[in-house]
Amino acid sequence: MIPTLVQAREFLAKHNKEPYHLKHGETVSGVLAYFAKEHDPENVEFWAVVGMLHDIDFEEYPDEHCVKGIELMQALDIDESIIKSALSHGYGLTDTPYAPESVMEKILFATDELTGLIGATVLMRPSKSCSDLTLSSVKKKFKDKKFAAGCSRDVIKQGAELLNWELDHLIEKTILAMRELEESKD
Repeated sequence: MIPTLVQAREFLAKHNKEPYHLKHGETVSGVLAYFAKEHDPENVEFWAVVGMLHDIDFEEYPDEHCVKGIELMQALDIDESIIKSALSHGYGLTDTPYAPESVMEKILFATDELTGLIGATVLMRPSKSCSDLTLSSVKKKFKDKKFAAGCSRDVIKQGAELLNWELDHLIEKTILAMRELEESKD
């Protein structure tokens, strides 16, 4: 089964209760939907579902992240293409057997950590918004290893390399994606 975005949200909420994890699922889902409009416009919801489900196992099984998710999603009869795409973001970081191969999987790999860094940067701004966030502001925080230390700069750089994108391009496009997501909630 390929779940709808509504179903994916329900599945995520079944296994994650922390508001931060639920918000992160929404953010990554929205960011992937944004990129899908450019790279795969016929499959925007598919990309959004993958983003919503990518951390389905994180809260309950942090030590088995991207591995236990296979079992959880198989129990829900979720299509293997969703499982592979969603859990490929942990490649090289967890024991997931899936490497990011498609453009969508590479974008998920690159933006998962980056959305956290951008989100933390936004919280430090007077506006608390992406609407006035600049590339230079994020790059400044990117260079400060103590800021949002849980967001791996190496993974973000590796993701940009996987996509053959300049790091600035990845950051700028992700800011735009998060800005659009923010505006859609207003």
